Amino acid sequence: MTSQRIDLSDRVALVTGASRGIGRAIALALGQAGADVALNCRSRAAQAEELAAALRAMGRRAIVIVADVSVRSAVEEMMVRVARELGPLEILINNAGVASPRGLEDLDEAEFDRAIAVNLKAAFLCTQAALPTLRAQRRGRVVNISSAAARGPGVVGVHYNAAKAGLEGLTRGYAARLAGEGVTVNAIAPGPIATDMAGPLLNTEAFRRIPVGRLGTPEEVAQAVLMVLGNAFITGQTIGVNGGVRLD
Repeated sequence: MTSQRIDLSDRVALVTGASRGIGRAIALALGQAGADVALNCRSRAAQAEELAAALRAMGRRAIVIVADVSVRSAVEEMMVRVARELGPLEILINNAGVASPRGLEDLDEAEFDRAIAVNLKAAFLCTQAALPTLRAQRRGRVVNISSAAARGPGVVGVHYNAAKAGLEGLTRGYAARLAGEGVTVNAIAPGPIATDMAGPLLNTEAFRRIPVGRLGTPEEVAQAVLMVLGNAFITGQTIGVNGGVRLD
């Protein structure tokens, strides 16, 4: 973080997978920085509505959109609602994800396809649908929430490794093609963070080897998101938030 506060006043943001964990922390950070926020979830609508109420209490506009972001028609309808109810989208946070632990013997085609659809394809669909508005504003921001598993062994499974590695490739590809249009695209790669998804990591050797000696917090991931949102010269990068697990 810089010493200067990030000011996102009058900007409209969309956070996918926003009902809990990292998505919730990002949405709150966006609201605290002044943004109006569309909150996407596939289920847990009640939790998302509670979050929307918290954002409105800050004086922000907030809406909840229940949609499966791995389905193109649902994404297109979501973008129409954001534009109609909040205004032109300038900030897209592709956070929706699934992490179902599977060993090599347990992983089947259906689970592999699901991991790719939610962790990778959804980011593609949302970014493509948002592009016209992001380009028109000429200060658009896309942040993809990746994982340390994109460049390391991880503990979830090879399906998760593949999806998150693809997400970082997607990040670089979009960044290279949009840099001249005022749109930045970056990825944040959390390592071991204290969320529901951290369950498989607890009480493992990997957990005991975290250099800082603890899990990270969703709020620390949100700080990294705000950092790249506030910097127009950072694009095509993956920022690790992992307590020193990886020293890239």
